[in-house]
Amino acid sequence: MQPAEMTPPPPPRRVCVTGAGGFIGSWLVKLLLSRGYAVHATVRDPDDPKNAFLKQLDEAPGNLHLFKADVFDYDTLTAAFAGCEGVFHAATPVPEHKTVDPEKEMMAPAVKGTTNVLKACSAASVRKLVVVSSIAAVCFNPSWPHDRLRDETCWSDKEFCRENENWYCLAKTEAEEIALEYAEKNGLHVVTVCPALVFGPLLQTVLLNTSSKALLYIMNGGPDIMNNKFFPIVDVRDVADALLIVYDEAGPSERYICAQDQMDMKDLVDLMKNMYPNYSYSFKMVDVDMRVEMTTEKLKNLGWSPRKLEETLADSVETYKKAGFVDDEPCRLPHIYRMPDAQE
Repeated sequence: MQPAEMTPPPPPRRVCVTGAGGFIGSWLVKLLLSRGYAVHATVRDPDDPKNAFLKQLDEAPGNLHLFKADVFDYDTLTAAFAGCEGVFHAATPVPEHKTVDPEKEMMAPAVKGTTNVLKACSAASVRKLVVVSSIAAVCFNPSWPHDRLRDETCWSDKEFCRENENWYCLAKTEAEEIALEYAEKNGLHVVTVCPALVFGPLLQTVLLNTSSKALLYIMNGGPDIMNNKFFPIVDVRDVADALLIVYDEAGPSERYICAQDQMDMKDLVDLMKNMYPNYSYSFKMVDVDMRVEMTTEKLKNLGWSPRKLEETLADSVETYKKAGFVDDEPCRLPHIYRMPDAQE
């Protein structure tokens, strides 16, 4: 009697992550691999030592494929998206220094890059696209009622951003608008997620990302004056969770705010001092009138459950220490978090 033939397991679901070497992108790749996905990961240079950590992630052998791609190069995107049911677009510049050429440094990568991703998704017959936007595309709207929580219907005022030379917010707002407009016109299933200020442990420790540099500046201190802004904060691992949740659960053309805690920077510093009293915290802070309280109920209604801020901060500091970033030497605060009159 012939033994019954075993039914081969179905092939893994295949998706692509742009900007896979970045802070959010790398944690998303790690999560997708742990869930059994085959992942196409785009990076500018697969042989760059800073991307070596991706190949060492659990489940990476046989399931992770690095693609040399650039958001300005449409053909490299279509090659990376080939055979993928979904794409997560996480590649975007976050300015560390003052923007000298807004069009070249911010607008073109965000807007033209997103447009190329959208068109490449259509060409490759991708079924779903999740775009990583930012609360920067939500917060800067002076017309929003002060007594009303910002929700997904709130958009940053592009003219207000332009007048204040807030090029990052302008670029993220335009890119997200373009993505949702393209979805409506072309029938592509697009969902956008707007993460808050992202902290959390590092997977890649060759180059420190901009938001982590802000937290490190709080610990080490330095010459720059920080805004005491009211900031929503979120853990990078919870952002990755949110991206996969909306990929599986959200309807087309939906938008989600992704934030776990909201507090003044001064309160964040006080919390850090309580947890880690031995760091210098030697910098000046100036109050600014900016409160951007928002609701994340829409995302939580899909099952998103973020962790406590204390866990985020503890895990962040632990990886900073392991990577040798915490040396108590004064450093510079990324330009985006400085007081305007202190900016260079």
